[in-house]
Amino acid sequence: MTPLPDFVEPLHAGLYAIDTGFHRPQFDAAYLIVHEGRAAFIDTGTNHAVPRLLQALASLNLAPDAVDYVIPTHVHLDHAGGAGLLMQQLPSARLVVHPRGARHMVDPSQLYQGALAVYGQAEMDRSYGTLVGVPAERVLHSSDGMTLQLAGRTLEFIDTPGHARHHHCIWDAMSQGWFTGDTFGLSYREFDTLEGAWIMPTSTPVQFEPEALRESVQRLLARQPRWMYLTHYGRVGDVPRLGQLLLDQVEAMVILARALRDVPERHQRLKHGLLALYQDRLAGHGINDAALVAELLAMDVELNAQGLGIWLDRNPDA
Repeated sequence: MTPLPDFVEPLHAGLYAIDTGFHRPQFDAAYLIVHEGRAAFIDTGTNHAVPRLLQALASLNLAPDAVDYVIPTHVHLDHAGGAGLLMQQLPSARLVVHPRGARHMVDPSQLYQGALAVYGQAEMDRSYGTLVGVPAERVLHSSDGMTLQLAGRTLEFIDTPGHARHHHCIWDAMSQGWFTGDTFGLSYREFDTLEGAWIMPTSTPVQFEPEALRESVQRLLARQPRWMYLTHYGRVGDVPRLGQLLLDQVEAMVILARALRDVPERHQRLKHGLLALYQDRLAGHGINDAALVAELLAMDVELNAQGLGIWLDRNPDA
């Protein structure tokens, strides 16, 4: 094995976290599972991450045809934007995707237009590039409770709506952990303190559903996992504490949104309220630099406010 690149972090049980380089260091992870000479990627990052994923393989002396599966947790572009381009380089791989997201992996034009409406053309050009479709015959739909074998290593899929309806999470029994995509929220390493990691929900547009998210998180916790493997960012333990923190904040965000349903300039008020919520919770966690919190969470605050606004408009009685 050649030395690992500095963007590849070995974890345990044949798992590697790959920093995709999206936005800033330790913001967006893809995972590589290696077992008995076979491999699977879980999440891919964007097109710009593909050279890193292939370099990670090569550094482990794995050929492209050693990859059996590419598994986006859902089809948002920071998780699956590079899937089509990556699949072109992996001749033996199948793409395993939630059935609600599969058509967007085969023909990503609608996915692109949806992201364009959120991010704008300049950001799409800078961060995502041209999306590449995956041939339909190489796409495998997941289902709730489905299992796949990676050289005898069992990967189990469950349906986890709440962040997105096209979201599944993957249980790896060997490592006793879930690959959670965005269902188990965001945990940035800049906010680690002596108290441990901190976590927050993501209500990114357009399919945030708080009750479904609560149920999905409870399903993850019911397995009593040792680890959660987050796309944003990395492996976290102390799962019961983080799970409760996550659920508490989902409730706080819903209460805030309901209180602001009919106010003027609702989006700006939602952003202000969310930032205040996160700054307050992080101060209690030992992070007292409000300006740093505002800087690091600027994009998340914007997207969470958009998602909450869409949820309010779709659910006038919520």
